[in-house]
Amino acid sequence: MIPSRPLLLPLPKIIAMAKKTPRPQAPSVRQAPALPPTIASKELQVFANPAPERDYLIEFQLPEFTCLCPLTGQPDFAHFTISMVADKLCVELKSLKLYFWSYRNEGAFHERVTNAILDDIVQATAPRFIRITAKWYVRGGIYTTVVAEHRKKGWKPQPNVELPTHGTQTGLVG
Repeated sequence: MIPSRPLLLPLPKIIAMAKKTPRPQAPSVRQAPALPPTIASKELQVFANPAPERDYLIEFQLPEFTCLCPLTGQPDFAHFTISMVADKLCVELKSLKLYFWSYRNEGAFHERVTNAILDDIVQATAPRFIRITAKWYVRGGIYTTVVAEHRKKGWKPQPNVELPTHGTQTGLVG
């Protein structure tokens, strides 16, 4: 039996031009701006409804709401869903974000803060209909959901239109 040896083949000569790579510089520390680019605000800004002649649903999802428990000072977290049918005015999104942000350091019971948000949006926009659903994350082993709504006096929603359901089509035969 012949002992196996590695097979050595002549390799082509490769001439590589060595590039000097610059040494990485020490990371710079970002300085805080003199004024924050955005700050929390209780001011809700509005704009004219682009289609006031029809009822249509606007839905906002705000999954990162935080406030403080008024008894313990511990943070409370909630996922807010706002469903509204605007009348003449719509709420501007960045102002809504900053408005929600303004609750971050406030103590509030779940029921109070949900209803206060509803009242403030109704005051700013006078919608035909609005429903706010606040799903509060577990606290002490209990999930809390608070639903509050407002209907403009005399407003009646259009009847639902039931559409047929169809199976999912993939475009594949067989």
